[in-house]
Amino acid sequence: MKKYFKIGEISKMYHIGTDSLRYYEKIGILKPRRGENQYRLYRTEDIWRLNVIRELRELGFSMEQIGGYLKEHTTDKTRELLEDELCMIEEKQKQLRALKKNVEERVRVLAECQAKVMGEVWLRTLPDRRCHYIDEGYQKDEEMDVLIKRLLNRNPRTLYVIGSNRIGSVILAENAENGRCREYSGVFIIDEEGDTVIPGGDYLTLCYRGDCEQNYDFLPKLLRFAKEKDYRMVSDVYEILWVDIHVSGKVEEHITELQFRVEKRKADEGDF
Repeated sequence: MKKYFKIGEISKMYHIGTDSLRYYEKIGILKPRRGENQYRLYRTEDIWRLNVIRELRELGFSMEQIGGYLKEHTTDKTRELLEDELCMIEEKQKQLRALKKNVEERVRVLAECQAKVMGEVWLRTLPDRRCHYIDEGYQKDEEMDVLIKRLLNRNPRTLYVIGSNRIGSVILAENAENGRCREYSGVFIIDEEGDTVIPGGDYLTLCYRGDCEQNYDFLPKLLRFAKEKDYRMVSDVYEILWVDIHVSGKVEEHITELQFRVEKRKADEGDF
């Protein structure tokens, strides 16, 4: 067996870039010898160190932790390291279970979208919904994308953009009543760890398929329905994107839901 290996041979053997090998040397966890012309020569001792480094890096240990372990390499330290490794594996399993549940929910929601009735007004009782909210208006869809990214950063462990039915915008009640049906005052993403609550209650809702410009047709329809049925609007309008550009590039497949909370008007109350 060869006694020494050059940096190119080690790089190929371990599928590690030469820059990484030089970095390991710089921080002191690898100490190759120097041969003629100052070529790095890696010994069998470096080989076992690379085995340890690669395994611990794959498990998520920091370079500082790996360096500390290599400096004090004892049976007790190895047992302690393996116990830490078990904890990390269990945490990864927990995260994967949560991710699996999240993806399963998004698959279920997208399947249910196909059965939604379009263009009809429904009265639904909805629970309190926690959300993350950004109180910033926007006018163009590309401006909303920037705000969405900021929302996703609130909880990167559970928030995703593909297949999510949790993303929405707010249209102030005053704007809706005055025909400004795409003038948005903020964006939100529903999340059980959110610090804002959309109150539960009775909501008039309507879904439609296609371009969001149809707000100008369907939001007035919701308002007329409320008036005809003696409902009073008691919240802003929530525009929820069930299927959007992140799910389908076909605008005709996009599904938007408009909803606002209502209460029955008393006999002595006028129009809202």
